[in-house]
Amino acid sequence: MLPDDSKPFHVVCDASDFAIGCALMQFDDEGRERVVSYQSRQMKPAERNYPVHDKELLAMRYALIKFRVYLLGEQTFAVYTDHASLRTAMKSPHLSQRMARWLSFFAEYNFVVHYKPGKNNILADALSRRPDYDPRTVLGRQVIDDENEDDDHCAVCIASGINLTNVSPEMDLRDEIVAAYADDAVYAGIVAYIRAPSDETLRALSRNTRNQIDRYHLDGDLLCYNIDKFDAPRVVVPNDDNLRARIIHSFQDSPMGAHLGREKTFAAVSRDFFWSHMYKWVHKWVRTCETCQRFPWTSSSGSHPTPKVGPASWSSWIDSRRWCISSP
Repeated sequence: MLPDDSKPFHVVCDASDFAIGCALMQFDDEGRERVVSYQSRQMKPAERNYPVHDKELLAMRYALIKFRVYLLGEQTFAVYTDHASLRTAMKSPHLSQRMARWLSFFAEYNFVVHYKPGKNNILADALSRRPDYDPRTVLGRQVIDDENEDDDHCAVCIASGINLTNVSPEMDLRDEIVAAYADDAVYAGIVAYIRAPSDETLRALSRNTRNQIDRYHLDGDLLCYNIDKFDAPRVVVPNDDNLRARIIHSFQDSPMGAHLGREKTFAAVSRDFFWSHMYKWVHKWVRTCETCQRFPWTSSSGSHPTPKVGPASWSSWIDSRRWCISSP
């Protein structure tokens, strides 16, 4: 609903192991709780190491920043969280260093923290558990294509001999990516250096790779890439045409992919995955996609025709069409 400044706002927030979510709420004229705005984001690597208490505070801080224009002022508003100890956190004599730094920020707002049991905090809980924010969930599932869907495969697949249905039942996508690093000389060298940094493993890398080595790190066996500490890490996909094609296919051509077009498909894929010349890959893929050429995206229409999707639970409905890698 549109915000109504004559009525009080309240906020719900929550944190999971990998993301935070929040929503700005108001009651309508009939007393029904309505969403004014909702926000969520993936945690940075350092934030994932926070204790549970600080993760919940991070979610609260994020909510106040995002909804600042509505909340800052003299009127008291309520913040609902499923972490009961936050009700007295700011009055506790035993503050963590992080909490002490955040105190001055919280002091700008006039709010009261209320406890809301997790079973009732459904919206914030769902926002903090978006499946596309958990790479372990996304990459831990297999691609399962429907039978007799060869006509939906783009010309890039056919011309390149790429088989989108060729998935080993013993190996999920995450494991396939990890295994494929060994066959990619560049990424195999990077993995070797990160696991055993030495002058020898560093010299084995090209000059360009050495200059960018700080952008790579391992999350378990999975190689990740981020430009700087403020950039969310992206999964590095090795030089394997089948793997790269299946990932793009999941965003673009699968029944839930919605044919986003070149720019939006690239933005969606590049947010969570990385490989060299990804833009050229996406450009070529969309250019040979029959649906995209038949219904080109224009600024006036604003979107492609999207498939009709039936009702779904919160955990799968929120932006789930982006993760057709795991579509049932």
